[in-house]
Amino acid sequence: MFDVLIFGGGVSGVSCALILGSAHKKDFARDKKIGLFTHQKASALQDAVFYNAYGINSGKWGSELLTESTLQLQLNYPHVEQIANEKVLKVSKTDSGFEILTNKNIYTSKIIVVAIGSSNLFSIDGLEQYIEPHQKSLPEKNRIQLKNTDHFVDDGIYVAGTLAGHRSQLAIAAGSGAAVGTDILVLWNNGFETHVHDSLR
Repeated sequence: MFDVLIFGGGVSGVSCALILGSAHKKDFARDKKIGLFTHQKASALQDAVFYNAYGINSGKWGSELLTESTLQLQLNYPHVEQIANEKVLKVSKTDSGFEILTNKNIYTSKIIVVAIGSSNLFSIDGLEQYIEPHQKSLPEKNRIQLKNTDHFVDDGIYVAGTLAGHRSQLAIAAGSGAAVGTDILVLWNNGFETHVHDSLR
């Protein structure tokens, strides 16, 4: 049983995982089991190049970011389990959380974070009832989002990135994933506001 399973190894998904992973020294997060599905064959980052993203060297390829970010997660927070080459097909509600069916395995988790793209090809059984037209995308693009209030979809379900209704910018996606990660930390900390920062002090 995972405490959190994140669907999507792009900007928002990895950002969420980095925040959750970085809290491992806090008592309320020390024994939490976190997983990340890194299946990203259709990621828009595969064709991206960046000149306008804060902290990213000009000319950085999105495909490099995909590789470097999951390596960063592995090196800094190896307790976050990265699940490669598996695609989520179905989510079912259970008494203790969710059952997640992939093309290869079945997992259980108390919380899920859906951090995949906003394509209308979205095809995860069990989440269709939350789909609505994307509020900030051009109608002709046929983008979708999951109904949410500040990333919260339903009990135990969060959404991040463009699928949360945000525009397609790397900085926005990263912030969205970090926001979800921080909200989950607050949940684990019994509702008390909490932050995870590295510092020289």
